Amino acid sequence: MIRDTHESPLTVLIAADTYPPDVNGAAVFCHRLATALHERGHDVHVVAARSEAGEDMVEHRPEATVHRLRSHRAFTHEYYRLVTPWHAARAIDALLAEIRPDVVHAQCHYMIGQAAVNAAERRRVRTVSTNHFMPENLDPFLPFPQWVRDIVSRNSWRDMGRIMGKGVMVTTPTALAAKAMSEHAGLHGVLPISNGIDAAKYELAPGEVVDRPGHPVVLFVGRLAVEKNVDVLIRAVAHLARVRPDLDVHLEIVGDGEQRDRLDRITEEEGVQGRVRRLGHVSEEELRAAYLRADVFCQPGTAELQSLVSLEAMSASTPVVLADAMALPHLVDEGVNGWMFPPGDHVALAERIARVLDLPEAERAAYGAASHAKAMQHSARRTVDVFEAIYRGATPAEVRAML
Repeated sequence: MIRDTHESPLTVLIAADTYPPDVNGAAVFCHRLATALHERGHDVHVVAARSEAGEDMVEHRPEATVHRLRSHRAFTHEYYRLVTPWHAARAIDALLAEIRPDVVHAQCHYMIGQAAVNAAERRRVRTVSTNHFMPENLDPFLPFPQWVRDIVSRNSWRDMGRIMGKGVMVTTPTALAAKAMSEHAGLHGVLPISNGIDAAKYELAPGEVVDRPGHPVVLFVGRLAVEKNVDVLIRAVAHLARVRPDLDVHLEIVGDGEQRDRLDRITEEEGVQGRVRRLGHVSEEELRAAYLRADVFCQPGTAELQSLVSLEAMSASTPVVLADAMALPHLVDEGVNGWMFPPGDHVALAERIARVLDLPEAERAAYGAASHAKAMQHSARRTVDVFEAIYRGATPAEVRAML
């Protein structure tokens, strides 16, 4: 139960299988949520896996008290770490007994999320679940035939419904993701609540001058993972180099991951080493600069539940070309702020990029303005307002009225 008055600070436990220094959309969302809740005066705790070997530990970070659990390296992934179910169950049950949270907000249904939901159910703590993950995201890391992966996916969907359904409310970033959860996990009434974006952070400041190169830049930001399909984007740039050399298109890739060596090989095979810059992980300031100097932002991924990086690029008034897959279409008004392309089709992607770059400067600026306007619909402040209301006992009908 929520204690004291509406204005009293809450003790919130965020249960996350991934949290910074991990670099991915779910980790970023959890960090931003924790930061915003802390700024509102709440006592925020996060439970997550340790990012290196070692026993359980506690980090006192600016945004939260972070309880790190002993973890083990996933042998099929270069940085993802797993907490055993039995250790997660013991550690999180003890943590709930110690901090006595008003609400548990689970960000997943795997090891840490499942243990947190089960412990909260036993202790009658209000529980909210948010899904950032598609079971298909596991495919590249399962060294099994496809028929085995399909079984794992079906079981994962089933477990999602069984575990997340225990809480008072289930959310996910988009209506398309909510529909998928209804169809595959049997979770009905899932509320689509945007991850939220602070658009002002990426806007051009008055009098600010962007240092642009002397050629058009297409930008990708994200993990270099199989499902991101960055190879398709590299091949699209190579195709443009052959059929539209007049455009002189260059590609910047921000991020890192297990596909880096493969992408470097494809870049070399396509002969576009001089057109592709792989920048790796960059600072927040460097990322903002990359968004502002880009002429087009591209997300070719096919398993996006929202795509925070696309929203960040749109906040910087950048036209977008996104794959027509999962939740990406809700970010595109075709011919207004950008275009979609059939997933995996590098020729079609090249053609959509050329459409944007061929626009007169004023029309391209109008695309960028439309992107910014669309990003403004995903206010980070409203997202935190909604979750705070849920923590305090808002009903689904009350939440829908806020959306």
